[in-house]
Amino acid sequence: MIGYITLGTNDLDRAGRFYDELLAELGARRVMTDPRMLGWGTSPEKTMFSVIRPFDEQEATVGNGVMVALEVENGEEVERVYQKAIALGATDEGHPHDRGSQMGFYGGYFRDIDGNKLVVYCLGWKPEP
Repeated sequence: MIGYITLGTNDLDRAGRFYDELLAELGARRVMTDPRMLGWGTSPEKTMFSVIRPFDEQEATVGNGVMVALEVENGEEVERVYQKAIALGATDEGHPHDRGSQMGFYGGYFRDIDGNKLVVYCLGWKPEP
């Protein structure tokens, strides 16, 4: 249903380096490059993730309540991708753990280098006690 997602950036090159490395952890590669926008994907049939310099040429800002959720298979992948984001300069918004939902939501939250909020998560996974 969703074709692509865009997050604003004020430094396209810096954001490109961050997401090239981070999204490689999910098996994605850069599939689109133009002077204002970069995009990553795993296949043409799947949602594309992108960063963009705003069309109105104003400063990109973070949307309050806006978040991108990156789904993975299990908690080990949650931990790996979350730690990669932190190593690349992201800031912690909630370390990975079981969030106590009925769906078995295990996730870790972070803000990218532009302040955009993301979560990497999986459903139905419980850590070993």
